[in-house]
Amino acid sequence: MANIKIERINHMIQEEISNILMREVKDEDIKFVTITGCDTSNDLSYCKVYFTNLDSEKKEEVLDSLNRASGFIRSELAKRIEIRHMPELKFIYDESIAYGEHIEAIIDKLNEE
Repeated sequence: MANIKIERINHMIQEEISNILMREVKDEDIKFVTITGCDTSNDLSYCKVYFTNLDSEKKEEVLDSLNRASGFIRSELAKRIEIRHMPELKFIYDESIAYGEHIEAIIDKLNEE
C-alpha cells in the first residue's frame, strides 16, 4: 500500500517540477530541461529527480543550475502538493536516454552489415 502512495507522490513531484521549470524559473540554462522521473525514499526525506536536456554538452552547467534552484523549486512544490514533509531534492542527470541512443546506433550498424 505504501508503494502506491510513493508512486503517486513521485508522479505529482515530476509533473509539478516540470511545470515550475517551464513557467516559474528564470534561469535560461534550465528552461529546456525534461524531468524523466523521480524516486522518493519511503520516509519522504529525499527525492532523486532524474532529468535530461537537449544539449548534452551542458549537463554539468545545467546540474549546477538545478542544484542552485532546488530551494526555490522545493518551496514551490510545498505550495502545490499537500504532503506533511516535502523531501529534499537531489538532481541527477539521466543517462538512460543516451544509452538507448547508443544501443540503437549499434543495432543500426549491425543491420547495415
